[in-house]
Amino acid sequence: MKRAGPYYIFLLPLVLASLVAINFAAPGSIADVHAASSLPRVSLSADSLAPRPIEQRTGEAVAHDYAQAWHDLSTALASNRTDSLGDYFAGEAKSRISRRIAEQKAVGLRTRYGDGGHRVKAVFYSLDGGEMQLEDQAQLEMQIFDGDKMIYSSSSTQNYLVLMTPGSDRWYVRFLESVGNTAF
Repeated sequence: MKRAGPYYIFLLPLVLASLVAINFAAPGSIADVHAASSLPRVSLSADSLAPRPIEQRTGEAVAHDYAQAWHDLSTALASNRTDSLGDYFAGEAKSRISRRIAEQKAVGLRTRYGDGGHRVKAVFYSLDGGEMQLEDQAQLEMQIFDGDKMIYSSSSTQNYLVLMTPGSDRWYVRFLESVGNTAF
């Protein structure tokens, strides 16, 4: 009788990978990422992307890292701690968010996001693979607290322009700008 025990070690990466669901259903859809209960859903499409297409693994990485960035953003704004931003924001995006955290902390406010998911469209991917521009339609519930008292609440679709660049082990959000609902 064969012993099967040692061979299960090779299944461990597959089991761990199954914790993040990645679906390739819709035409033109690169990746749909949703990690069980921890990361927001990000659906990335590249219907009319120029000047080059996105490879499947790149699309999966961009969707995952963008979801992780939003998770970190939500945690940092709720706790008023810039160290909660993690390593998925860089440059102008990280500077703006850090200023926002400092400003709301100075007046005793904090912001909590309920993230209903992101429909992200890749609109530009540079020939050298060094940058990607995205348009994000995010379903967000925002609550602003003064101490423990909620003083504002809204639920809406917010549009964002996003610039992401690759690093050695992840994609970084370098620019994140809210734009009007008629922008795209």
